[in-house]
Amino acid sequence: MAVIPVDIAGAPYEVRIGTGLLASLTEQCSGRLRKRRVPIVTDIRVHAAWGAVVENALREGGHEAVWRVLPPGEPSKSWEQLAATVDWLLAEEVERGDHILALGGGVIGDLTGFAAAILKRGCKFIQLPTTLLAQVDSSVGGKTAINTGAGKNLVGAFHQPALVLADLAVLDTLPERELKAGYAEVVKYGLLGDAEFFAWCDANGAAMLAGDPALREYAVAHSVAAKARIVQADEKETLGLRALLNLGHTFGHALEAQTGFSDRLLHGEGVALGMVLAARFSARRGLLPRASAEHVARHFAEIGMMSEIAALGLNCDGQALVAHMLHDKKMDAGTLPFVLMRGIGDAYLTKDVDLEEVGEFLDEELQRSV
Repeated sequence: MAVIPVDIAGAPYEVRIGTGLLASLTEQCSGRLRKRRVPIVTDIRVHAAWGAVVENALREGGHEAVWRVLPPGEPSKSWEQLAATVDWLLAEEVERGDHILALGGGVIGDLTGFAAAILKRGCKFIQLPTTLLAQVDSSVGGKTAINTGAGKNLVGAFHQPALVLADLAVLDTLPERELKAGYAEVVKYGLLGDAEFFAWCDANGAAMLAGDPALREYAVAHSVAAKARIVQADEKETLGLRALLNLGHTFGHALEAQTGFSDRLLHGEGVALGMVLAARFSARRGLLPRASAEHVARHFAEIGMMSEIAALGLNCDGQALVAHMLHDKKMDAGTLPFVLMRGIGDAYLTKDVDLEEVGEFLDEELQRSV
C-alpha cells in the first residue's frame, strides 16, 4: 500500500492507495467510526458493485451501514440532492465528530463533501473514490461543490477529507469509458509540470488502462503526490499555483455546459479535449511548438479517446462556447484566467487572453475534420 500524506495546515490527512482497502474498511478507519451506524452516500451503480463489500467490512467491525443511494451522474450535484442529503444526515443525527463516508466518483465526493462542510458548520468525511478520476484528482484537495443552472461547481466550499482510501480493486469493475475519462487527469499532471511523467504515460498508458496492477498503483500514487504538493502550497488557490490544476478545465467545462452536463461528454473526456484545445491555442499564440500540441492530441487518440471537438457534433459556434466560460468561477474583475503551455510539462497561468480570439480559435476547431 502506498501512503501519500497531504499536509494541510490544521487538517492533515493520508491518501492510502492499494488493493483491498474497502474489504478492510473498519481496520482502515480505525478510531474514526464512533457509532454503530455509519452513514454512507453513494450512487446506484456503485452500490450494486461494492455495497455488499462495504456492508460486510463494517459488519465484521461491529458497525451497520446506512445508505443514501443517489442516481448516477452530474445531475445529482444539485441543490435538491444537497438539501435532501443534509436532511438525511440530520435525521441520522450525525454529529461533528462523526465521519460520513463518500463511496463513489467525483459527483458523490463533491456532493458529500459539500454536505459535510455545511452540516453543523462542518462535519468530518472520508473519501472512498471508486473511479480513476476521483482517485487521482477530485478526492484529494478538499474542493467540494454542486452545479447550478449558471454553470459547474459554482457553489461549494473548501473542506478537506479526514482520510482518502483509493482501492485499486474498484478499477476492475469500472467501465472502460469511465477509466479512460479518469486517465485524462493522470496525463494532466505530466502536461502541467512533469514532462518525464508525460513520457511515462506515452510508454505505459495503454498497459495501465488494460489492467497492469503495478502500473495502476504507480499512476495513482504519482498523480496524488503531484496534487498533494500543489495543494499543500496553495490550498485555496490564492497564489496561482493550484490554478495550474485547471489545465484543460476552462475549455472542458464549456464543452460540458454545451452538452448539458450529460453522459454525452464525461468530465474527464471534457478535460482531455480541453487540454488538446489549451495546447493548440498555446501553439496558435506561438507559445508552444505545434508538434507538441499535436503530440497531446495524438496521445489521447491513440488510447481511444476523442481528440477533436468536431466529433461532438455541436450545434453552436465558438462564441457560444465562450459564453459558457463567462460563468466560470475563476472570473476575476471581468477577466478569465487561462492555463496555457510553453512546453510539455511547462504550464502557466495568464490573464491576457482575448475571449474574441478564443471564439475565433474555437470556430476553427469546430470545423476541423475528425
